[in-house]
Amino acid sequence: MKLISASLLDEMTAKASASPRRRAHHNLHSSASDLVQRFVVVAHSDSYIRPHRHLSKSELCTIVRGRFEVVEFDADGTITARNVIGEGTDNLAFELPMKTWHTLLPLTDGAAFVEVKEGPYDPATAAEFAAWAPEEGSAEKAAFQRWISTAPVGARVAR
Repeated sequence: MKLISASLLDEMTAKASASPRRRAHHNLHSSASDLVQRFVVVAHSDSYIRPHRHLSKSELCTIVRGRFEVVEFDADGTITARNVIGEGTDNLAFELPMKTWHTLLPLTDGAAFVEVKEGPYDPATAAEFAAWAPEEGSAEKAAFQRWISTAPVGARVAR
């Protein structure tokens, strides 16, 4: 049996604190070839998850600590939905259909979710990143994060 314990989340939070990406992953599946991919993600509020979509897989995420905001976009970078999920809300989990442009904004440090999606995992096809969103290491990332944290539904990414 594999357990997702408070101590595991605490260990992952410490790893996320030491990571330049400000998040950590813990696989529950055995290998990238498994037909069901299951993992835990812990992220701090300053972690940037570049907007992306999964072309051939839906994803199911259950929040197990803290809160996230899920922001959805259309293909041009217009925000189409914003939903807060996790502690203090009525929403505990979310499922995104394939081909949905999205990002997650951790709203609390050490926020954690369990993600389940179809395998096998192929890094070449796992996600398509939005051309209208800055890369993780870019100088534009901070300004984009500030914008996305407050932009209303209907706002479009400036180009």
